[in-house]
Amino acid sequence: MMPLFIRRFIYFGYYLRETDWKVLARYLSHLHQYGGYSLSRLLSDAVYSSFRYNIGLIDYFEFRFFELDASERERWAGTGFMYEFHRKMNPVDQRDVLHDKLRFLQAYASFIQHPHCTVRDVEKNSTRFQELLAASPEKIVLKDAKGQCGWGVDVVDATMDRKALLEHMHERDYNLVEGYVKQHPALQEMSPSGLNTVRMVTLVDEQNQVHILGAILRMSINSFVDNIAMGNIAAPIDVETGKLLSEGVYKDITKPPESEHPVTGKQIIGFQVPHWQKVVSMTRKAALHDLSNRSIGWDVAITESGPSLIEGNHNWCKFLWQLPYQRGLKHRILEFYQPDA
Repeated sequence: MMPLFIRRFIYFGYYLRETDWKVLARYLSHLHQYGGYSLSRLLSDAVYSSFRYNIGLIDYFEFRFFELDASERERWAGTGFMYEFHRKMNPVDQRDVLHDKLRFLQAYASFIQHPHCTVRDVEKNSTRFQELLAASPEKIVLKDAKGQCGWGVDVVDATMDRKALLEHMHERDYNLVEGYVKQHPALQEMSPSGLNTVRMVTLVDEQNQVHILGAILRMSINSFVDNIAMGNIAAPIDVETGKLLSEGVYKDITKPPESEHPVTGKQIIGFQVPHWQKVVSMTRKAALHDLSNRSIGWDVAITESGPSLIEGNHNWCKFLWQLPYQRGLKHRILEFYQPDA
């Protein structure tokens, strides 16, 4: 086993390479201008925290470590910790069923309501493509089957000329077409610009018992995707009742939480997620469907008739999981997993 201090140096090199320096500069400027923080102290503390807690430089700011003492910082699961956890729970050679949306749609078909087809079906004008258009006559969703975090997704008019549709797909490397999911009216009233999904994070233990590590509602803001990485908000859900526990939060630290949806004005705290018990039941069944991956972040759409899986994530987002709760949740993982020393 490689010594811990060497591993931390390797991780730090990775963090430097992956840091979005424009975002980092904006965070530093914001905290200096509006919070009175010293730039040098923020940077030195971020570097120290990266080695001490195995977190990325952006983690330091988005976890708000500059406000936390040592005991509170220990509670947050950062980039390095999550990387090692995901490798243990979801082995690299077993992940493709989750990484590839086409494989996912086939493997988890019994949990999915909306139709799909491939770019080849569009090229052939196949029966499968025609059936998808019949089921989704207004809009269709185009995707890169291996895209993540809301990238590689587009919503277009279902009546688009097939030749123009193919050109559009080839230009953007889209290889998957899905029927447009009409969400439950309560979610449509909350945020009509996009499909608002529930992120359910599950872990299956060695006794094959399913544990829900977190439940979050993602809400779009003038966007057809709901990912918080794309500027949207998310709020934690009470797993017992299905009601939202607190405000909607942004990933961006320069934006304060929202008690009401900023576009529709709908109250966020106390909002009842529709069909909640069905969402919990379906997710538990999906978690046991294929035990080659034991901790999955499920994206669940909720229609008027009930829940439907959109996708499963082997490397589910540490920010989406923890930021809505406004506290670190590493302890939920440590109940089942112990990292290497």
